[in-house]
Amino acid sequence: MSKPLDPRLLRRARSARTYVLLTSLLTAATTACVVAGAILLARALGPVVTGDAHLADVVTELRWVAALFVVRAALGTVGERFAHRSAVRVVAELREQVLTHAARLGPRWLSEHGADTATLTTRGIDALEPYFVRYLPQLLLTAVLTPAVLVVMAGLDLVAAATVAFTIPLIPVFMWLIGLATQRFAADRLQVQQRLGSQLLDLLAGLGTLQAFGRARGPARRVRELSEASRRTTMQTLKVAFLSGAVLELLATLSVAMVAVGVGLRLVYGELDLVTGLAVLILAPEALLPLRQVGVHFHASADGVAAADAVFEILQTPVARTGHMTVGRVSGVEWAGVSVRAGDRGYDAPADLAGVVRPGRVTALAGPSGSGKTTAAMALLGLIEPDEGAVLVHTPDGVLPLREIDRAAWWAQVSWVPQRPVIEPGTVRENVLGARRVDGETLARAAAATGLDAVVRSMPSGWDTLIGQGGVGLSVGQRQRLALTRGLLDPAAVLVLDEPTAHLDAVSEEHVLATITAAAATGKAVVVIAHRPSLLAVCDDVIQVRSSLAPVAVGS
Repeated sequence: MSKPLDPRLLRRARSARTYVLLTSLLTAATTACVVAGAILLARALGPVVTGDAHLADVVTELRWVAALFVVRAALGTVGERFAHRSAVRVVAELREQVLTHAARLGPRWLSEHGADTATLTTRGIDALEPYFVRYLPQLLLTAVLTPAVLVVMAGLDLVAAATVAFTIPLIPVFMWLIGLATQRFAADRLQVQQRLGSQLLDLLAGLGTLQAFGRARGPARRVRELSEASRRTTMQTLKVAFLSGAVLELLATLSVAMVAVGVGLRLVYGELDLVTGLAVLILAPEALLPLRQVGVHFHASADGVAAADAVFEILQTPVARTGHMTVGRVSGVEWAGVSVRAGDRGYDAPADLAGVVRPGRVTALAGPSGSGKTTAAMALLGLIEPDEGAVLVHTPDGVLPLREIDRAAWWAQVSWVPQRPVIEPGTVRENVLGARRVDGETLARAAAATGLDAVVRSMPSGWDTLIGQGGVGLSVGQRQRLALTRGLLDPAAVLVLDEPTAHLDAVSEEHVLATITAAAATGKAVVVIAHRPSLLAVCDDVIQVRSSLAPVAVGS
């Protein structure tokens, strides 16, 4: 964060505001304890040192000093416990906001930044905890305690206060110079972590393919290089942290030494009484301690500060504006010259796509791999905004561009069944029905159409059988049948299927093909992304999808 206490943090995280308020109150109480304890201790020890009183005569003052030290320690303990809890809440709030905003930015943005966002919301943002637990309390203590101690010192001994005030600006200057290097190292370390996380995610996603071609050990060298880069940036950050800590300690020590020499000389010449001199010597380190601790803990929080900047960068990424219009009965959906840029690869996929999807008919999106079939489906679902052309929604009242329709209203009209359906831990019934209420006859009819009824009968507890995250406990084909059943029960007017027969055997494939035909017979507009000839054979319309590279590929 570019500022010691970034206002964006207070705006984005409600827990941060409560934390700053309570920490400010604890800081004020700690300041009072420090000043009162120093003055009481000087008044107690001064007469004893000069021989004007015995130790027994100042027991009451010493008890008060001990009590103030206990209160100060208790305030520190309470502040640290509250800081830990607030840090957990703030991190959770920011993580939720990042994930929500990333989902709103859509698949296109996630395809480019998803891996970095995953690293940021896991390891990266957790590093923000030291900022709250260590750095920020010392920053507030510096803003309150240091000026208060200087004011008290000026009332006791103006020369000592001026000496400390003269040396105090040197510490922030060195902190700023060192901080510039530390922030750069921290930012580099976060980037290395994000690259390492992206590499590992890509490796895990393609591990099966790499294993099949005997290349599973190939990426190991690249992962080792990234790990070594992470180690180097971490060691560089630690090196700067240790050196800067030594510099700050040296400056603070020289400042206190200058005060001590001045106080000692004036005590010798009788220009200062012992009680005042002791009070000044006790307060001088207290004035410098918060600044020293800010420098020490700044490095502990550098990774978190870099992560927070990355968080705010994501949160400030504008979301594509959508319309506010609602739509009633859908009588068709049309791709009108739709082109979508394929990331940063310099071509469109799909390119100039045209075609109409009508209720009661099965429409296939066909074409070679990489032509943009899934992207075309994403554009129809309203998850991707075309770079050229538009998706048009036909209604009895006219034709509306999809961009002018409220996304929530449109998503109530469409149902999406991907190749890898989302299945959450729970029963089969809960995953099929969700929050919908469907009578037993309708559920049985949909299950029979997809062949899920046979799967349910083979389960020990039938519809109440528990399955795990992602469909653990079901085969790939059974997961597809569950997702198809869920899509059939969805009252949406448009049903979009991504290769619904890709993982099925011949018998299961016949069930699914019959299901697709039956869904269209109920009046749904069915869109399938198709490769298999058997799937294309049951489609009423076939729309060929091509990328802008297709003519070049054919010519070659």
